Amino acid sequence: MRVLQGCKACAAPATVSECGCVDMPLGEHLGRRRIKTREPGYRPWHEERKRRGEATAAAGPWHARPTFLSRCFHTSIIRYAGTPAGVREKTSMKHQKPLRHATAGITLQCIAPLAAALASCFASGAQAADSDTIFVTATRQEARSNELLSDVTVISREQIEQAGQTSIEQLLAQQPGIEFWANGGPGSSSSVSIRGANSDHTVVLIDGQRFGSLMGGPDFSRLPLAQIERIEILRGPASSLYGADAIGGVIQIFTRRGEGPARINASTGYGSYGTSDSTLGVSGGNETVSYSLQAGHYETKGFSTVRNPQAPWGIYNADRDGFRNQSTSGSLAIRPAAGHEVGASFLLANGKSHYDDGATNDKAAQQDIGSVSLYSRNRLTSDWTSTLRVGRSFDDSTNLNNGIAADVFHTRQDQASWQNDIQLPLGRALIATEYLKEELSATSAALSRERSVKSLLTGWNGSIGDNRLQFNLRHDDNSQFGGKTTGSAAYGYQFSPELRAGMSYGTAFKAPSFSHLYYPGYSNPNLKPENSRNAEGSVTWEKQGQRLSATYFHNKVEDLIISPPPTYLPSNVGKATLSGTSLAYRGSHGDFSGGVTIDLQRARDDDTGRRLAHRADEQLKVHLAWTHGVTKLGGEWQAVGDRFNDATNRQRQGGYALLNLFVEQRLDREWTLFARANNIFDRDYEIVRDYGVPGASVFVGVRYQQK
Repeated sequence: MRVLQGCKACAAPATVSECGCVDMPLGEHLGRRRIKTREPGYRPWHEERKRRGEATAAAGPWHARPTFLSRCFHTSIIRYAGTPAGVREKTSMKHQKPLRHATAGITLQCIAPLAAALASCFASGAQAADSDTIFVTATRQEARSNELLSDVTVISREQIEQAGQTSIEQLLAQQPGIEFWANGGPGSSSSVSIRGANSDHTVVLIDGQRFGSLMGGPDFSRLPLAQIERIEILRGPASSLYGADAIGGVIQIFTRRGEGPARINASTGYGSYGTSDSTLGVSGGNETVSYSLQAGHYETKGFSTVRNPQAPWGIYNADRDGFRNQSTSGSLAIRPAAGHEVGASFLLANGKSHYDDGATNDKAAQQDIGSVSLYSRNRLTSDWTSTLRVGRSFDDSTNLNNGIAADVFHTRQDQASWQNDIQLPLGRALIATEYLKEELSATSAALSRERSVKSLLTGWNGSIGDNRLQFNLRHDDNSQFGGKTTGSAAYGYQFSPELRAGMSYGTAFKAPSFSHLYYPGYSNPNLKPENSRNAEGSVTWEKQGQRLSATYFHNKVEDLIISPPPTYLPSNVGKATLSGTSLAYRGSHGDFSGGVTIDLQRARDDDTGRRLAHRADEQLKVHLAWTHGVTKLGGEWQAVGDRFNDATNRQRQGGYALLNLFVEQRLDREWTLFARANNIFDRDYEIVRDYGVPGASVFVGVRYQQK
């Protein structure tokens, strides 16, 4: 992750739940301020129309013409506070489109009919077999999706290829229960939230190795999509499997693997904002060895990171803020005998992104990230498999001011584990031990720290008739905070071959970051870990590739670390409740495949009753694809409800809806042309107040896969 000089508004090295600016790691909420919603000259759209003598269709600031579409979406004009005399009107900026579109907020009146309409498209004749999908993250052991009691999603290689120029954060945000926000365009610091949890309440793994910065939550902006084979998402607390930080869930990224004869793969494309993306790789394998080596280069001229000329502290600059990223990844697996495998994998990326901090400053962030792991998997008996794994991840960030290095941060996470999977007469047992060393070195000597964690975990999962159970227990001995034990229990019942239901309960915790503990002037070395207790229930119907599910969760977070004004010193006084329901459908019928997800959540501060910043209460996500012969057409529609930009709930942001389209045309067995158009209606919206987002954009390319 990149770390700037801190929030200019409050000088707090904090997240949104603490300083009320934006939920980013330390300093990445540069230039934010708290502003009351109704600043001088501000008028909701219905008042503005009334002032101009135009009729309004309905009473109240959040109603529009009473049509079906207006029941789904309401509009509100974006205005910025200008001089004391009034409001700055919509402004055309160089390299940037004017604020000429309205944002949209979801209401629930359209969700049910839309979900029913989409489901009816795939009512019968399914051909896909999602129940055969193999997951690892949910149990740390391979299991089919219909055997799991957890709320999980897998993003396949096919979905990744369809993403085109879409960033990994945007791809994740299209999945159930996930939101993301970023301070600008590609390469800007970004955060991902699962089920309304903070961005640093998510464990991110790359091929089993922990990844992220010790200054805050993980930054996805440098991870190259083209070099990822698949992504597994586990929603819900998972500290009993993965230790600290897994309050919201776990995201595991798997790099590409090889199989079959040696094959070359390549792709290149060009699109809006001067964006180019190229990859080249080779992979292959047989019964004895498999390998993959990939390399990529991504570059974009981008757009202005800060979109509002009236942004506080004079950080606005109308120039383009570009991003360049180079990446390599590889894997090697050797199988000297049946049941025995040794291997290695790595992913490295080097990127430089520019950002705004006034018209006279040339600010940039140079960042090197990487993950390297080695493993040995051995079947010791017919019922016992042992896996040894060692690895390191790193995140090196340097802030540049007019080309001169300012702040430098180096994160190291060294990890070793020994996992034993034992097949019992009834179910499978898991016994594992782990060691983790976290080390941070920085320009500030106060931030140069290290700590270690020794862990022991055990678990069991299996079926007894139509009953399925899973139990996990883990103890972490942290050199700084002492011992912490977490556990989880899940039960499911198979009512019929198609219908099953389940319930679970689990605990989780998050260790304070080094920035909370040691950042000069804004730290508290006496902080305790945050704790959570989660209960959830689910019902799933699945038949011949059609899958319909409903999940309810209630996650209580205690000892929440907040940094209240005026001192902004962090303390364990906060409490939050994250609850909600997720409804999901996916399936296929003939040449059509698709799905719909409805997320209804309440992320609330228990002490104030206010909504947590940047969390929408409602989200609707639809994806649909049509495949006929050598042609594939598809699209995604994502609608996000209104949110607040601050913890005090004074800066309301309207909701928005985005439509993306993609097409693929196979030229022969090896060559494919592809194109993607994102935000095709050029909607103008904000994710983080004052910061830019891409408008309508197009990306066209060609992909080669040797057969």
